[in-house]
Amino acid sequence: PAHLRRFNDDCFAAIQDEDIIAHWPYDSFDSVVRFVTQAANDRQVVAIKQTLYRTNDESPIVEALITAAKNGKTVLAVVELEARDNEQANVLLAKKMEAAGVQIVYGIIGLKIHCKATLVVRMEGGEAITYTHLGTGNYHQKNARMYTDISFFTRDEVIGYDTHLIFSYLTSERVQEPSKLLIAPYYLRNRLVELIDQEIAYAQHGRPAYICIKVNSLTDERIIECLYRASEAGVDIDLIIRRHCSLRPGVPGMSSRITVKSIVGRFLEHSRIYLFGGGMRMSAETAIVYFGSADLMDRNLDERAEILVPAESRRVREVIVDGIMHANLKDTAQSWYLDSDSVYSRLPSEQVFCAQTFFMGEEDPARLGAFSSLKNDVAYEQA
Repeated sequence: PAHLRRFNDDCFAAIQDEDIIAHWPYDSFDSVVRFVTQAANDRQVVAIKQTLYRTNDESPIVEALITAAKNGKTVLAVVELEARDNEQANVLLAKKMEAAGVQIVYGIIGLKIHCKATLVVRMEGGEAITYTHLGTGNYHQKNARMYTDISFFTRDEVIGYDTHLIFSYLTSERVQEPSKLLIAPYYLRNRLVELIDQEIAYAQHGRPAYICIKVNSLTDERIIECLYRASEAGVDIDLIIRRHCSLRPGVPGMSSRITVKSIVGRFLEHSRIYLFGGGMRMSAETAIVYFGSADLMDRNLDERAEILVPAESRRVREVIVDGIMHANLKDTAQSWYLDSDSVYSRLPSEQVFCAQTFFMGEEDPARLGAFSSLKNDVAYEQA
C-alpha cells in the first residue's frame, strides 16, 4: 500500500498516522508479512495473537510467530484443525510453533474458527497500545496472489479492545459483546437482520433504501426471506454472489427489486462486503459499510467464529464503496447474471468494463466514471 511506502515500510508509524486498507492481490500480501515480522522483532512489542485458518507450508507468518516467541514475547496462535484441505499442514505447523514456545489453542469444540485476525500489543510511553489486522482473506501467501480480499490495519482503541474480547472468547469460551465488531455465532445474524429492517423502514417512509452485498455464497434461508421482504417493501438490492445462491431474483411479488451477478475471472472473488444505504442517497460518506470473513450461509452465521468489521475512516470507505463495490457492480466483462428461473447468462453490453483489469491498472481510471445505480434513482457519487 502506498501509505506504508510513505513511511519506509514502518508499519507502526504508518498505522499511527491513519488506518490502512490493502486490496489483494492488487496490493501485496507482503504488507501483512511485514506487520507480523516487524512486531516479532520490535522490542516494544510484548504480545502477538493470531488466528490461523488456512496458511501455507514454510509460511513467513508462522516463522515470524516463532521468532517472536524466541524473542521472549507472549505469542498465541488459534489454529483451526478442520480447515478443508489444510488439516495435515495445520497440525504440523502447530507442532512446530508449539516446540518454539508459541501457545497453541485449537478453538472450541463444535465451532470452526474462520475469522481472520492478528492482534499486536506494543508499549508506547508506558501505555499498552493495540494494533490490529483484520480481513476477509486467509494468512496464506499463495492464495493472496489468486484471491481478491480486503486487508485492514488499525490502531483504533475500540476495535483493538473488541479483538481482545474475541481472542478471550476463542481461548476461554467467555462471551462478551464487542462494541464495534460483529461476531458470529452470537451477534452477527441479528445485526444483519436489523440493518435490513432499517432499510425497509426507510423505504416505507419514502426515503432512499438500498442494500449491496458481495459474498461467496448466499444460502441462509432466514436472510433470504429478509431480503425478499425488503425487496417488496421498496428496497433496491444488488447482490454479487460468486458461488452458491439459493435466492431467486426478479420474481414479481417476491424479489422484483433484487439483482444477482457472479464475477468469474482471472482471480477468485473472495472478499465479503456489506453496504447499507442508511436512508440517504448512497455514498461513501453516508453508507453503513462492513467487511469480513462471513458468507451468508447457516454454517457461517451459526456454526463458525466470524468477524465483520465496520469501515469508519474516510479513506477505507472510499476504497470499498467508490472503488471495489463500484467496479464490481459496473463489471460486464466477467459477470454472469442470475435470472428468475435460476439460469446464469452473460448480458450484452455496449461498453465492456472489467473490474479485475481495472484494479490491475490496465484500464483507464476515467472509465470507472461516476458511481450511479441504475435502479430507482439510488445514486452513488464518487468522492
